[in-house]
Amino acid sequence: MQDIIKQIVDMDRKAREATEAVHLERVNSEREVAEKRVAMRAEYLEQARKTIPQNVSEERKAAQEKWEIVEKKNIALSQQLDELYSRKGDEWVKTLVAKVIGE
Repeated sequence: MQDIIKQIVDMDRKAREATEAVHLERVNSEREVAEKRVAMRAEYLEQARKTIPQNVSEERKAAQEKWEIVEKKNIALSQQLDELYSRKGDEWVKTLVAKVIGE
């Protein structure tokens, strides 16, 4: 009978030790995950800080290129309007005056 009680007590002790080991492993794993998360976030922020100036430069270059395209288009339209006005300006003025006067 004493042997059975001793075996039960030993089994209970081993089960508690195993449970404690699993608990410690879980706590350590959670701590490692938290540390890795902090490290990954720091690494991501560091990399982002390095790439931001490069991205700003690239964005400025792209914006400048777009602006130049729009500017060229506006200049071309302005020239077309000037040419059209030089050809038809007198006609337009006569038409407007006639409409205003009621002729």
